[in-house]
This record gives sequence, C-alpha cells and structure tokens, in this order.
Amino acid sequence: MSNQPEKSIAVALLDALTSLKLAIVLLALLMVLVLACTLAQVDLGTHGAVERYMRSWLVWWRPDGASSSIPVLPGGTPVGGLLIVNLSAAQIRKLQLNWRKAGLWLIHIGLILLVAGEFVSAMLQVDARLTFEEGHSANYVERTRQYEVAVVDTSDPKFDDEFGIPESLLRDGATLTIPKTPLQVKVVAYMRNSELRNRADKDPKSNATAGVGPEITVQGLPPVTADDAQDTPSAYIDVLAGGSSKGVFLLSAGISAVQGFSHGGRTYRLDLRLRREYLPYSLTLKDFSHDVYPGTDIPKNFSSLVRLLHPERGEDRTVLIYMNQPLRYEGRTFYQASFGKNDTMSVLQVVQNPGWLMPYVSCTLVTLGLLIHFGLSLGRLQRRQVRTATAVGAT
Repeated sequence: MSNQPEKSIAVALLDALTSLKLAIVLLALLMVLVLACTLAQVDLGTHGAVERYMRSWLVWWRPDGASSSIPVLPGGTPVGGLLIVNLSAAQIRKLQLNWRKAGLWLIHIGLILLVAGEFVSAMLQVDARLTFEEGHSANYVERTRQYEVAVVDTSDPKFDDEFGIPESLLRDGATLTIPKTPLQVKVVAYMRNSELRNRADKDPKSNATAGVGPEITVQGLPPVTADDAQDTPSAYIDVLAGGSSKGVFLLSAGISAVQGFSHGGRTYRLDLRLRREYLPYSLTLKDFSHDVYPGTDIPKNFSSLVRLLHPERGEDRTVLIYMNQPLRYEGRTFYQASFGKNDTMSVLQVVQNPGWLMPYVSCTLVTLGLLIHFGLSLGRLQRRQVRTATAVGAT
C-alpha cells in the first residue's frame, strides 16, 4: 500500500512528460525564440542573437533605466532538451512498433534528430578561416572569435616553436608556465575588446614597461556582437624568465609591431592573435579568380585554385573551391568566403561540424514519415469506402 502513492506520482510525471500538450507548448516556445532571435539579429548580429536566444539557458531582459536584468523566457537549450525527452519518451511509451505506425516513428525520429543536431552544432561546431595569398601556403586555420597569446621561439631560422595560451586562461593575476621552457607569463590585465591610441602627455602612465606598450594608451570597450565587427583584445603580460622579469608587454590584436626578448641564448616573440589550429596538411593558393557582371563591380563568381598536400597520406592534388562548391576534407569544410589585395588574396571560411548531416537526415525522415503515414491512412480510407460500397450493394 505504501508504494501506491509513489507509483501514482511516477505515472503522473510520466504522463506529463509524454503529453502532446507539453510538446505543443515546447514547439510554440521554440517558434517564439526563433522569431525573437531573427529580430535581434539587427542589433546583435547572427552569432550574438543565436548565443543569447538559442544556445542559452535563460533569455534575460534589462528594462530601460534598470541596473540589472531579469529572466523573461527559457532559452533554446532547456526547451530543446525537454523536447527531445518528450518526443523520445512519447515514442517509446505510446507508439506501437508495427507497420501501421511506421510513418509516425519516422516523424518522431526525424524531429528528435533535428533538435539534437542543434545541440551537436552548439557544442562541437568550430568556425575558423584560412587566409593566404597567391603562391603562399598555409597549414593552419584561425578561429574567427577566439584569441590566444602566442609565445614563439624563433631561435631556429628554419622552424618556429610556438605555444599558444587560449583567452579562457587569460584571467587577471593568473600565472602560466610555458612547457619545455624556463618561462612564465603573468596576466596583469586582459581586455576582451579595447581601443588603442598613441599616448598623450596627459594620459596616465602605461602599465607596460617593455616593447611598444609604453607609448600606447588602451581603453577597454564592451565586446562587439555585429557579424561585420571584430573585437580588438589587449593584454598586459609580465614575462618571467629564470625568476626575473623581462618586463611587462602590451599585446594586442591591434598592434602589428614585432615584440620579443632574449633569454638563455634563445630569442622569443610575443603576440596576441586569433587562435590557431594547425593541420596535418597544407593548402597552397595557386590562383585566385574574380569575375564580375559586365559593366559593374558586383561579384559574379570568385574561386580559389589550391594545391592540397598531405605528406602522411601521400596525397598531392589540385582542388578548385568556388561559390556553392566547397572542399570537404577530413571533417572540415572550406568555403570560398572573401578576397582582397587586388584579387591576389583569398579568404576561406572553415567549418568543422560533426553534426552537419543531421538536419538533412532529419528532413528526409520527416518527409518520408509523412508520405508513409498519409499513404497508409489513405489506403485504409479507400478500403473502408470499398467495403461500405460493397455492403450497400449487397443489401
């Protein structure tokens, strides 16, 4: 008798979790989030809007004049996760495993894959870019919205030994050890976005004591969100070697000057740059073509003829990358994105997304499920009409 209330509560929870009403509410919430995300792209850009509405736990809103934000909606993460649980539980509990329900099974599986695909993309997709000029090769890609502090040993004229510190570790006051070197770096201050200008006499003394930093004034700014805007991160880095300081350097994505130091007979370079990810192969830009519509400057087509060299696989071939025709290779997709330097430089957008096929499979399954479900329903309806007509004729 004591287990009866517990069973009733469990059954009630399971009924609520697998109910059609919950599915409708969750789908309605997703529609509201998609609409709000679409409208927000005007101010936040695509990336910022998706992060705020679709890849968050809560959607926050700050009223005019208020000092704090309040949650107004659940974000896409809990809504999508609960929808996956709802569809999966309802499918297992309520749908019979037989041919007559085959269409509904395919529809449910397709919807589950569609929502799960967004979770895979949110967690695993990596956006990067590859920029090179004609005749030049590149064996790395750069993350488009992630930065790193690079410590580069340039002592060997034939080879640079690099170590990158991701911005997630650049916390004020953090001290980090560079592996296989006697070096440590202490983060004096890090700014996700900043504005740089030449130091004036009235400006306060710079925190930098080495490199070009003492002549530059830095002001922190809020991070940008627009798609066509880019942050300019800056950091004050104190370099420690053998227990003594080599000075505090100002590193910034807005500084092109080479900064470095020497220690123990070795030469090092410091830089703050887009985070790099090195590849086991290289791409060489052999030729870039840019076609425009006659009489205008409007791009009609632009393409990159590249040489793909993968020594470990013994692969050496030429590939043409152009609009709507990317290169898919070893889990990455290289799209033709932009160009520059009087049509001698090409910019490729590089996307690594293990779940890129999931939306296509999902749409195929949903379409096939609908065709099967309505086909079977139509067949049953026609057979019922035939039986009715036969019965009427017999009487």
